[in-house]
Amino acid sequence: MFERVLEEIKAHDRIIIHRHSNPDGDAIGSQVGLKHIIRENFPEKEVYAVGDDAKRYSFMADSTMDTVADELYEGALAVILDTSAKSLISDERYTKAKTTLRMDHHIFCEKIADFEVTDTSYESCCGLVAAFAMECGLKLNPISAKSLYTGMITDSGRFRYDSTTAQTFRVAAFLMEQKFETLDIYRNLYADDYSRIKLRAEFVLKIRFSQKNVAYIYTTLDEAAATGADTFTISRGMVNTMGDIRGVDIWVNFTETEDGVLCEIRSSKYNINPVAVKHGGGGHAKASGATLKDRAEAMELLSELEELLEE
Repeated sequence: MFERVLEEIKAHDRIIIHRHSNPDGDAIGSQVGLKHIIRENFPEKEVYAVGDDAKRYSFMADSTMDTVADELYEGALAVILDTSAKSLISDERYTKAKTTLRMDHHIFCEKIADFEVTDTSYESCCGLVAAFAMECGLKLNPISAKSLYTGMITDSGRFRYDSTTAQTFRVAAFLMEQKFETLDIYRNLYADDYSRIKLRAEFVLKIRFSQKNVAYIYTTLDEAAATGADTFTISRGMVNTMGDIRGVDIWVNFTETEDGVLCEIRSSKYNINPVAVKHGGGGHAKASGATLKDRAEAMELLSELEELLEE
């Protein structure tokens, strides 16, 4: 599966790595991890990582994105990581590259690149990139290993989600052969300021339940502005405040923005991905998202999630 990836990396002197916008730990981790794998094994090559700011994942080493001029795409290989749809890619200039390659672990939605490597058996794109290094006999360094391990932690929910498999731990063990502090990762990911803990408590009090017991939170544009928090924190950051409620198998977080209603859907039991895809989104079987037009569409999606409980 990884032979073509290695061939394309070897065939190009310049590699520019993209991932999805509003990055999570897996997007940043896979991007930084692959960048340093290539640099470690092919020091003669130019390797860049581009995209919007890492925001809450800026604690990760080398997570500040590179400034890349348009002309550098000429003759380059653009690698797109952790992205299921073209509309989600941060920095559209990947289309200017000579060759494009995607590595992803989401459910396939559309062809993005000249060459596609997608495998949903991996809990994270970081796991996929680490397996690429492992199977191709490539060397790691502490930055690449720590970055990839961080993304595996975030996308597996600290190895709690059922996407975690024996494969996950084999890859994690491979990464941990490098020296890095796991405690440092967990402290940065899960230690919160009091203000963030207070915000989470406020969102817990906003939880509502549909007639069929789908848990949901709806945050209006004014309510979002009043929190003083960024959109990522309110949307993806708060969805799992509903994740451990006994008797709740599906939960969804709606957040109004100037560009529409962000929708983060999660389930411990059901495949909610088709509902997200129907509304122009995508993701995984039990963790997907979409951007909706308005509150009316949000309530329509909520009804469709209720229908899953009847099947």
